[in-house]
This record gives sequence, structure tokens and C-alpha cells, in this order.
Amino acid sequence: MAAKEELYAKVTPRRQRQSRPSTVKHGTTLDVLLSMGFPKTRALKALVSTGGKNVQAACDWLFSHVDDPFLDDPLPREYVLYMRPSGVLLQQLSHFWQQSRVSCGKNKAHNIFPHITLCQFFMCADGKVEALTEALQATVAKWKGLIPMPLPLELYTSSTFIGLFVEEQMAEVLKTFALDFATEATAKADVHVEPHKKQLHVTLAYHFQASHLPNLEKLAKTVEVSSGCDWLAVLYSRDIRFANHETLQVMYPYVPQNDDELELAQGDFIFMSPVEQSSASEGWVFGTSLGTGLSGLLPENYVNRADESDTWVVHGSHSVLTSASPSNSGSSVAGSLFDGQLNDSLFDMDPPGLTGLCPPMQVLRPTCQSSLSKMRLFVCRHGERMDVVFGKNWVSQCFDAKGRYIRSNLNMPSSLPARSGSHRDYDKDCPITVFGSTQARLVGEALLESHTGIDFVYCSPSLRCVQTAQNILQGLQQETKTKIRVEPGLFEWTKWVSGTSLPVWIPPAELAAANLNVDTTYRPHIPISKLTVSESYDTYISRSFQVTREILTDSKNLGNTVLIVAHASSLEACTRQIQGLSPQNSKDFIQVVRKIPYLGFCACEELGETGVWQLVDPPILPLTHGPNHSFNWREMLMQD
Repeated sequence: MAAKEELYAKVTPRRQRQSRPSTVKHGTTLDVLLSMGFPKTRALKALVSTGGKNVQAACDWLFSHVDDPFLDDPLPREYVLYMRPSGVLLQQLSHFWQQSRVSCGKNKAHNIFPHITLCQFFMCADGKVEALTEALQATVAKWKGLIPMPLPLELYTSSTFIGLFVEEQMAEVLKTFALDFATEATAKADVHVEPHKKQLHVTLAYHFQASHLPNLEKLAKTVEVSSGCDWLAVLYSRDIRFANHETLQVMYPYVPQNDDELELAQGDFIFMSPVEQSSASEGWVFGTSLGTGLSGLLPENYVNRADESDTWVVHGSHSVLTSASPSNSGSSVAGSLFDGQLNDSLFDMDPPGLTGLCPPMQVLRPTCQSSLSKMRLFVCRHGERMDVVFGKNWVSQCFDAKGRYIRSNLNMPSSLPARSGSHRDYDKDCPITVFGSTQARLVGEALLESHTGIDFVYCSPSLRCVQTAQNILQGLQQETKTKIRVEPGLFEWTKWVSGTSLPVWIPPAELAAANLNVDTTYRPHIPISKLTVSESYDTYISRSFQVTREILTDSKNLGNTVLIVAHASSLEACTRQIQGLSPQNSKDFIQVVRKIPYLGFCACEELGETGVWQLVDPPILPLTHGPNHSFNWREMLMQD
């Protein structure tokens, strides 16, 4: 408690500067929340905690924080304005980030993505946040096209710090931009913003071991500082109560065994203060959940260290080269993880209340509209799977003694494809749910609305992937026009398959007989016979890169757009190396993968005829969904 009071005292003077009455500008979004009966203070807190995305995100946040003891706390969030690189320079910096982490371990720079700090952290009342974002939009509109690119950067190294410093004259231009934002923010949102007065720079490494300096310096010199780049002015916020806490991420769900323990949802973030650890015994930590706001003890081996910025919320992202339109696009590729036997099901739950978080470092934002003549690659994860929703024993529950399928829930498909083998083969090769089919059709309909056609569809041999591809094509109204090519080389990392054998997949001829539009004449690049159980990580990454490259080569000059429907891991494994980036280590790879939800979707474009690709914004909006628990009216409504 003493530590919390000290923290509150620290921020009180900044709160007192906000003396004018707040002006609410959330408009219809706030009105909808108020009409639903939420108090205004809670509705505003939910909106700013989710980046003001939409009513659904705010409602999800409110429902998950219903028992949060600080739900009605008036303490505002803390905000900061950064300049973030994109394009080729971001690729260069991402490569440095990953290579330095692999060879030298994590240093303090890894806590926050590459950026140039434009101002100090400042407080803003919840009711003023909309006005604050408008201040940023107005500033960017005023400066559009006036900041020369590329920014001149110079490498600086010392025994304790490595960074890229902005040339002095250009730094003064950026400081003037920051000063204009501070003026706009004061006028519109009644906040006090202090522009950064020190030398402007991108930090590459600090607080590292002296023995790592030569290697870090060598890696830093590989960064092409003159690489093309669109810099983005991005406004972030964080919860001031946890500014000095260590950030952890939940690897496994945990159900409390005692009253003082914290329930853990996979993917949630935990804030841990060293001051509060005296109450925890060995092997346990005391922390507070980002997803629920609740605090308690949790097993240490259920969490992993995360970066501070993983929990930050984006409130506006604007290109200084193009128009000042806000961008909150996320990506299907991001990052944090663990070793051991994993399965696709580990990545199936979207943690509550985590919408609007800081977008991942590797997203490339196109500075112009994509040309329709460019080669495009879409990679999509399959839809909601049966064994995750209904448990690993769903097969035993849904098949009778004669092997006949009988569904017991509306979210189970009314029928399943016939299998030449045993129905027990569904244990390792499960179908998607009814909702999974709906998810996939929504994606197809969105592609249709965006006037995006698909020339070729390739998918993993897993039934859930084939069914997802079929439903995407139905939504796209191409289910009879475009055939699905089943490619075993797109199957997930075989280390994640339980047992000592691979799944028994339904052959293409039988899939076609089950009215799935599969190309029975297609000859795979990597046949099933070439897959091995418990393959190494390097083998999986090499396999994914090889098959993706061969698919793109086959499709070139025959069509512009290729869709791959496979697994969560495919969004990273099939796109990373075609961008010219080196593979991540296995731990960072799994951290990326576990954040990818059902129907997670990413897009790549080829840069001219170079054979080099870059991630770009997909032509469709992301699809957000949440878990829905089983409801039994007898148990719920007939209690004494």
C-alpha cells in the first residue's frame, strides 16, 4: 500500500494542472455505452483502455473488469508521442533487434520498439483523450510533407549505449513539430506536454554487458540508415500505476486453488512489482492482471517476461509523408513464448480486454495504394476448432458404438465427412465448428466487398484448414471457380503433434467426395511421405519457406493473388524469409504464433519484380471474437 500511495503522490501534481472541466467527444460510441447503463466514468475508462476502437471492445473490457477494485479510480492514464519507422528501415531495425537478442540476450532497449521520443510522458483525463487525438491529427495535417525524408541518422556507440542520432538541423525540425503538438494538445485537451529537449535518437542497445559491445556494434553497422522509410507519429498510453512494474505474459491458463491466487488466462499480461513479492513463497509471484485488474499469487512457471510496450494502447498513428488519417491496424505477426510440447489449440483464446494494444514491430505500412498488378500473398489461419471448444474427448461423446456421428451442441456441425479409416482419426484431425465456418465465410465476404479476388488457394492437409478454405471461397462466391490445392508442406510444426505418429488426413479424393472443392490432380511440392514426427524447428522453418517460395514461383504470371490457409504458425513461417529476414529463434517464434487468433490474416506484396516481399495492410478488417461458455439451463436456472 505504501508503494501505491507513493506512486499516487508522484502523479498528483500533474493531475492538478488539469483544472478545466473535461470535454467528452467520444460521441455515439460513448452514447451507446451510456444507453446500456454504464456509468460515464467507467465507459470513458473502457474507451481509453481499448484505444477507442468500438463499442464491442469497450464492453468486453468492462465485463472482464467487473471485479476490478480500481474500476472507479479517477487516476488518468499516461501518454507519450513517438516517431516510429516503417518500411525497409523497420526491417533493418527488426533484424538488428532479433539478432542482438539471440547473440547477446535481452537488454533494456528491447523493452520498447524502435522509436524517436518526441515528448515526455504526460497525463490526460479520460474525457479529454478524444480531443488529444484530434490535436495530433491537426498537427500532422499542418506538417504533412514538410519533414524531409529520409531522416539523416548517424550511428553512435559507447561502452554503455548504442543508438542512431538524428542530425542536429533535422532534429530541430522534429522538435518544432513536437512543440506544435504540445500547443495543440494544451488548447484542445488542457494537458501539459513537455517536448523532448535532449538529442533525438533511436536507441539500439543500452544496459548491456561490456563483453557484448563488439558484437552489438558489428550488428549495428549493418543497419542501412539511409533506407527508405515512412515515419509515423504515434500516440500511446500506459497505466501509470504499473509504470515501474515488470511485465509478464501468461503462457498457460491457471485455475486458482486458494482464495489468494489469481486466475490466469493464456495471453493475458501480468504486472509485477518487486516491492509486493514479500507475500509470495518460492516459485510464486504476486501480480495484477491487465485483462481483469485483479491481483493475487500465481505460479512463476506459468508466465514469461514480456516487453513493457506490449501492454501500451495506441490512440492514433499518422504518416508524416501521407495524409493524416488515423491508423490502428494491427498485424497477425507479433511477439512472446515458451518451449515444450505445443499444439495449435494453445493459440486459440483471445484474452479479454487486450484490444487496442501496441501494434507489433514488424508491420510494414504501404505509403501508397497497392497496385493491382503486384503479386500478393495472403496467409490465413483456420477457423475455430472442435477439440478446443468441446475438449479433447469430443470424439468419444459424439460417436456411438457403431461409429455414427451425433452432435450434442448447435455449434457442432450437423454432419462430418466420411473417413475411410476409424472415426478416431478425428482425434488428431478435427473439423471446425459451425462458428468456425461462419468466421471463414465472413472473411470471404469481406474479400468480396473489397473487390479482392483469389487466383490460387493452397492449404494444409488438416481438415480444419480445408473446411476454412472452402468457406472463405463460399463467402467470396468462388467455391465452384477456384479449387483448393492440398499441400502437406503447409502443415504446422510436427513437434506440436501429440503421440508418435502424424495425423491420418482425409485424402483429396475423399475430400472431393464430401463436396469440398479440392483439386484432386494437384501434385504437392512436399508429399506426406516427406514429413517426419517431431521435426526440428530449423526443418519446419526451412520447409515452410521452401514450399511458400515454390508456390509463388508456380503462380507467377498465372495470377496475381495467392491465398494460403493453414495454421497460426504459418503467418510467420510463410512470410518472414520471403521478406529477406532471417528466421527468429524458436522461443521468439512461438511468442509470435501464440498471439494469432482464428482467421488471423496477413498480406504480403512483391516489391516490383525484385523477388523481395513486404508485409502490407490486408484488404479486409480484422476479425475479433471471444470465448462463449457452455450454457445448461437446468444447472443455471433450477438451483435451489
